[in-house]
Amino acid sequence: MSFLCKLIFTTEHPMKKITSTIISTLILACFLNIASAQKTVAYSFQNTRLSAEKRIENLVSLMTLDEKISAFGGGGIARLGVKGPGSAEAIHGVVLGGPAWDEKSRGPKQPTTVFPQGYGLGETWDTELLQKIAENMSHEARYLFQNPKYKKAGLILWAPNADLGRDIRWGRNEECYGEDAFLTGELVTAMVRGLQGNNQNYWRTASLMKHFLANSNEFGRTETSSNFDDALFREYYSYPFMRGITKGGSNALMTAYNAYNGIPCTIHPILKNILMKEWKFDGMIITDGGAFQQLRNTHKTFNKLEDAAKACINAGTTRFLDDYKAALTDAIKKGLVTEKELEPNIKGNLRIMLKLGLLDSSDKNPYSNIGIADTINPWEKAETKQLVRLAANKSVVLLKNDKQTLPLNKETIRRIAVIGNRADEVIEDWYSGTPAYKVSALQGIKNAVAGQNIEVRYARTNKMDEATKAAAWADVAIVCVGNEPTCSPDWGTSPWGKSVIAGEGREDVDRAAITLEQEDLIKLVYKANPNTVVALISSFPYAINWTQEHVPAILHITQSCQELGNAVADVLFGDYNPAGRTTQTWVSSMDQLPPMLDYDIRHGRTYMYSKEKPLYPFGFGLSYTTFEYSNLQVVNSTSKSNRKQEVSVDIENKGQRDGEEVVQLYVKFPGDTATKRLKGFCRMAIAKGEKKTIKMTLWAEDLKLWNNELSKFVMPQGEMEIQVGNSSEDIKLKRNFIAIN
Repeated sequence: MSFLCKLIFTTEHPMKKITSTIISTLILACFLNIASAQKTVAYSFQNTRLSAEKRIENLVSLMTLDEKISAFGGGGIARLGVKGPGSAEAIHGVVLGGPAWDEKSRGPKQPTTVFPQGYGLGETWDTELLQKIAENMSHEARYLFQNPKYKKAGLILWAPNADLGRDIRWGRNEECYGEDAFLTGELVTAMVRGLQGNNQNYWRTASLMKHFLANSNEFGRTETSSNFDDALFREYYSYPFMRGITKGGSNALMTAYNAYNGIPCTIHPILKNILMKEWKFDGMIITDGGAFQQLRNTHKTFNKLEDAAKACINAGTTRFLDDYKAALTDAIKKGLVTEKELEPNIKGNLRIMLKLGLLDSSDKNPYSNIGIADTINPWEKAETKQLVRLAANKSVVLLKNDKQTLPLNKETIRRIAVIGNRADEVIEDWYSGTPAYKVSALQGIKNAVAGQNIEVRYARTNKMDEATKAAAWADVAIVCVGNEPTCSPDWGTSPWGKSVIAGEGREDVDRAAITLEQEDLIKLVYKANPNTVVALISSFPYAINWTQEHVPAILHITQSCQELGNAVADVLFGDYNPAGRTTQTWVSSMDQLPPMLDYDIRHGRTYMYSKEKPLYPFGFGLSYTTFEYSNLQVVNSTSKSNRKQEVSVDIENKGQRDGEEVVQLYVKFPGDTATKRLKGFCRMAIAKGEKKTIKMTLWAEDLKLWNNELSKFVMPQGEMEIQVGNSSEDIKLKRNFIAIN
C-alpha cells in the first residue's frame, strides 16, 4: 500500500467540513493504483514498462531453436502467444487480389482501394498527397487485419518501391517514382511516414522498402550485376533508401535479385557496413522471392545451400521468401552457424513486431481498435473515393495543348467519338489490388456529359472502318490508347518473362521497343478528324513523335486506378486544371538510350547527363493557365546549427483559371559533369490573379557531392547556380550563391 493510502487511513483531519467525496476519490485512486501495480503479464516481453530491447531480449531467451529457425519465415510464435504480422504488397493500394493472386492458396480476392500506379503517384510531385494516400492504405490494411469479419492482409506493407527508373525500358517502371534521386527520396519519405503514422511507440503498419539495390533491369536480374562507383551509390542509387530510413523512419527493406559490383545484393556487405552502421538500421531485411536459392542456382556464388544460409545470416538477413529451413538447419548441424548467431537477426523482426503492437495488448496503442470500433469498410467510404479521384486528377500530365484545344466546351460540342483499346477498361497490373469498382475513360466521359445534349459513340478498333467513321461523325475524337499492364490480354496463359507486344513490360519483362503500336490508329483518326485528343493511358513513356507533331492535345495518365476514367474526364472538360509533371526523360528514339545493363548514368541517362533533345523533358507538364516567376532570393540561415539557405520566388497566376504550379529548384554545381540536379520542389495551388511567395529550403547536406578519393561528402568550392522553373529545361530564373558549409 502506498504512503498516500496509509496517510488517508491513519490521519484524522481536524476540520469537520472536509467532504467524504474528496476522501473517497483519493481512496479510489489508491486502489486503482494498487490494481495497476498488481496487474501481471505472463512474460516480461509483454511488459510495456520495460525498454524495447529488454522486452525483445526476453522474448528471444524464451524461444526454442525450432522457433528461432521458424522466425526467419516471418510468422509469429504461437506457443508464446505472439501473432505473426503478415504482409502485403502495397505499391498503390493493399493487394489482396489482382492478376498475381492465387485464389487456391490465398483464398478469394478481397476488394481494396486502388490508387494510380506508383509511376502515376510520382507524377503528382505532391508529398502531402502521398502521405495521405499512405495513411489511407495503412488504415485499410490494419482494418482488414484486425476486423473479425476479414482477418486478412498484414501489417508489413511492401512499399514504397525506392528503386530509380534510370531507363524507360525497365519493365517495372510502373512501380517506381521516376529517374531522379531527390524527387524519389522525398516521395519515399512521405510514403513511409504515412504508412507508419506519427505515434512514438506504435506504427499503424510497417513500411518495407524495395528493392535494395540498383534493381532496374528485368531480363537477367537473377544473375547480372549492377556496376558503378561509390559516388553513384551515395548520390543516386542508395539515396532514396537512405532518406526513407534516416528521414522517414523505415526499418524494413527487401534486397534485390541482382548483384552490385559483383556481389549478390542478398548477401552484400553494405547491409551491415552502411545500412546498420551508418544509417542505424536495425530492423527487418528480407530476401526477394526465391533469391536465397538463386545464390546457388543463378548467381552460382555457392555450391551448397547451407553455405548460402551462413552467408545470409552473416549479412543480416532476418527473413527468407523461399524454402530455407532445411538449408539453415543443416548449417546449424554442421556448425557453420550457431544458435546464438541467429539471435541478432531475429531481433530485427521482433523490433518491427513490437512497433506494430504484436508483443503486447496495451490500451495505449492508438491503432488497436481499427476494424474493431469502426465497422464501415474504408474502401466504401465517400472520402476514400474522393481521395482516389484527387490522386488520379493530380497525376494527369498535360503533354500538349495547341490552340487551347482543351478543355473541351460542353456548350458547343454535340458529338464525341471515344476510340481505342484503353477506352472501355481499367486493367489491373501485377501489383494491383482488386478495386470495389472501376471507372473507364469511356464511362468517365459519359458521366461528365450526362444530362447534356451530347451524344457519345465508342469504337475500340478500326475494324470495318469503325474508328474512322466515328471520328468523321464527331465534333471531337478522343483516342484512348496505351499498354496492357500484364503484357497479355489473356494473362492466364501468358508465359512468365515474355510479352505479346515488344513495347510492353512488367515484372520479369523489359520492353524491347518504346514506340506505341496504336499510333497507327491515331493517324487514321486524325486524318478523319483533325480535332483529335489523345489520352495516353500507360505505365511508362512512349516515343510518340508523330502524335506530338500532329495531334493538337495529348494527356498522360497511368493504368489501374479505380477512378481513372473520372480523372480523364475531369481534365478533358476543365473540371480539374492539370499540373502533373513527367518524372522521367521521354526520349524520342531507342538509340538515344545507352545499353540496358550500363548502370553508369553519366553515359547519357536522365536529365542530368543526357545529350539528346528529349520528346518531353524531366519535370514537364502544361496547365490551362499561365504563371509568371519573379523575385528569386536566397537567404542564409542565422542559426549555426541549422546549416541551410532559404530560397524564395514569387509566382503569379496570369491566366484566367485557378491552377497549380510545380516549382522546381535545380542546382548547377561548380565542376560537376551533371548539367543540373534537382534539390527542391513545391506543388502549390494559386488562384487566377493571385501572387504567392514560394519558399524552399536548401540544406547544406544536400549540397555536398561524394568524393571517391576521400570517401566522404564534400562541399564543392566556388559559386553554385540556382535555377528555378517548371521543368528541367524551362528555367525561368537563375542566381549564383555560395553554399553554407
